[in-house]
Amino acid sequence: MISISRLYCNTINPSDVLRYGRKASQLPSHLLHYSEDKRPVVVYNCTQRCNLHCVHCYSKSTGQPGDQELSTREAKTFIQDIAAFGSPVILFSGGEPLTRPDILELIDFAVAQGLRAVLSTNGTLIDTSLAQQLKDVKLSYVGVSLDGMTEVNDAFRGVKGAFQRALQGLRNCREAGIKVGLRFTINKRNASEIAKIFQLLEQEHIPRICFYHLVYSGRGNDLVEEDLSSEQTRQVLDQIIDLTDDLHKRGNPIEVLTVDNHCDGPYIYLRMLEEHHPRADDALQLLQYNGGNSSGIGIGCVSWDGAVYPDQFWRHYSLGNVRERPFSDIWTDTSEPLMGKLKQRKPYLKGRCAACRWMNICNGNFRVRAEATTGDLWSCDPACYLTDREIGL
Repeated sequence: MISISRLYCNTINPSDVLRYGRKASQLPSHLLHYSEDKRPVVVYNCTQRCNLHCVHCYSKSTGQPGDQELSTREAKTFIQDIAAFGSPVILFSGGEPLTRPDILELIDFAVAQGLRAVLSTNGTLIDTSLAQQLKDVKLSYVGVSLDGMTEVNDAFRGVKGAFQRALQGLRNCREAGIKVGLRFTINKRNASEIAKIFQLLEQEHIPRICFYHLVYSGRGNDLVEEDLSSEQTRQVLDQIIDLTDDLHKRGNPIEVLTVDNHCDGPYIYLRMLEEHHPRADDALQLLQYNGGNSSGIGIGCVSWDGAVYPDQFWRHYSLGNVRERPFSDIWTDTSEPLMGKLKQRKPYLKGRCAACRWMNICNGNFRVRAEATTGDLWSCDPACYLTDREIGL
């Protein structure tokens, strides 16, 4: 995650991170991606079932539960293990996690183990009663996916009325006292909606939004041609920076992040240098603390059937299964070829990535995206939009 609001708009300084010692167990949630020990945030795709049919779904969710879903007991064993391992956060995702009958029980159990529990949802199932139940089990955060305003979002979701139901679900959570945010996946079909989404943030008093770059995984593989060009991506990022800056200057410090393209960090820093921005040096330090792409390091995924992946998009290569070995053992086993290389990937990177001067704050970006387009895990991420001159060639 690259926080535009923190880097560009002065909401934190490097000293804010250092004050906590940069240990994941000591850092507050909004600083976790600056930790130096990088215990993984774990995405738990607890079910494949979903009530919508999103065109870009990385897990290829369906109307039915996934084969061999972990039982409640098995899920609790896995959750207990990651808590003991030191993972700071479990993100319940899906499919639609709220279609899983024991979801409240699992959230409650995770919180009791000392984990911060957050939810990634389409929001359409959250009525006032469920929102209060989510509050009662001490859920920390609800991220609701919206990929545009009414017609655009509903076309993505495959269900008419999904936008209004999601918006009402978000309102119900906010009224119950749960922190809420939006999740928006950028592509050619919805890039023109970004300004409207910023207006929605203000109108609905939504304190956080994550703009996701498209990752070619699951049904997202069918949208490769819908991804933005390098020039379009630069224009969109400039727009997001400008709109974020405008919010903050008007006294509305909404948290704005971009996700899944770590060349955003160098791009923001280079823009700040060009503008003689007084926080440019601080931004560079924070980006170095961040460390770039964290697949297999600071982010991991456990699927509904117990399979462990380097991140939630890397679903074609399992590192092991929590039914057979604890997640903590799988995650620290660098004798597994992919895991070992992901944790120390720099010698394996090729082409522009290998020669890039921003390697220490990008870490090679998304390997799964490179593999999807070239067949070579270690080739350049095609979503890198920095020029040869910008990367030092």
